[in-house]
Amino acid sequence: MKILFLDQSGKPGGAELCLLDIAKPYRHTSLIALFADGDFRNLLQKSHIPVQILTNQTIKTRKQSNLIQGLTSLTQIIPLITKLIPIAKKYDLIYANTQKALVVGTLTSFLSQRPLVYHLHDILCTTHFSKTNLTLAITLANRFASLVIANSQASQTAFIQAGGNPNLVQVVYNGFNSQKYQIPDNIVQQTKQELDIADKFVIGHFSRLAPWKGQHILIAALAKCPPQVTAILVGDALFGEHDYVQQLHQQVRELGLEHRVKFLGFRHDIPQLMTTCDIVTHTSTSPEPFGRVIVEAMLCGKTVIAAQAGGAMELVEHGKTGFLVTPENIEELAHTITQCYKHPENIIAIANQARTTASQRFDIKSINQQISQLLCQLK
Repeated sequence: MKILFLDQSGKPGGAELCLLDIAKPYRHTSLIALFADGDFRNLLQKSHIPVQILTNQTIKTRKQSNLIQGLTSLTQIIPLITKLIPIAKKYDLIYANTQKALVVGTLTSFLSQRPLVYHLHDILCTTHFSKTNLTLAITLANRFASLVIANSQASQTAFIQAGGNPNLVQVVYNGFNSQKYQIPDNIVQQTKQELDIADKFVIGHFSRLAPWKGQHILIAALAKCPPQVTAILVGDALFGEHDYVQQLHQQVRELGLEHRVKFLGFRHDIPQLMTTCDIVTHTSTSPEPFGRVIVEAMLCGKTVIAAQAGGAMELVEHGKTGFLVTPENIEELAHTITQCYKHPENIIAIANQARTTASQRFDIKSINQQISQLLCQLK
């Protein structure tokens, strides 16, 4: 099958990493068209996946954009569609991996007479989207998509509650190659020495630095934990959220945690860093569509403490494969971290069960087979 994949980002976020794995089986016959250049193109090229950058001008609309702001982006979208139509006619279907890709892909699909698939990586609600963008996404999906793939039951439910056609949507979780998360002990010890955390109880937080990702929640909880507990924050601001980064540094100083919090910035060696941790926390203040880092931590053999909302509730079985805590509840998070610190034998048993469960539920071969079967039905 020849597929034209569309994605709006040049940066390798969760949706892009998911697309990377989905596209690999089709790399000899398909193309990924990006609306921006960046590190994601490099990752695709390393995997020998054909990629084409359609424009170097970022589409200026955001999830919270209003109608007027959306209309101003038409001057960028129309040239994209014009460029895409002759390309799309060479492929069997169009696969839109993000919301901006859905907008561009919808019109391209209609004009090129190719079926459209929309991979939904968001919880479509007014918490994350303006009413204009929410209505637009639902309307376009209902009218033009032949299939909507939701990355969790939480995403599927939100799509339907927002007015999405339930007959269009199928849930397929993200897939992972478990071997990628098996890090040799000598590498782990070397990394701990480099980070100066060899004798610490380490909490890891892996996400872009943004208010809704809740790094400030973890820092506040850390202040209530034993002094041997240290945190590493892996990630950086992506979408103009640099003020939040400064707030986090100020929070660390005010709480006297300078020697217990390490900001590592954006890193490519996520499995290696996760394996150096004792536990991994997920502290999003709003429901997460899926929670990719949760599964990655489980595959690394780490116990996860996750916010009890959205897709995270489908990934973690409380007390068996990790722990779920009330979102934004600092006291509950601090208590759970402290209990993990005091009872290391418990978190080892939970982590082992988590690794086994995750490697079975989210195996990339099985996930890609599910997607392949859904796409074949569109022929």
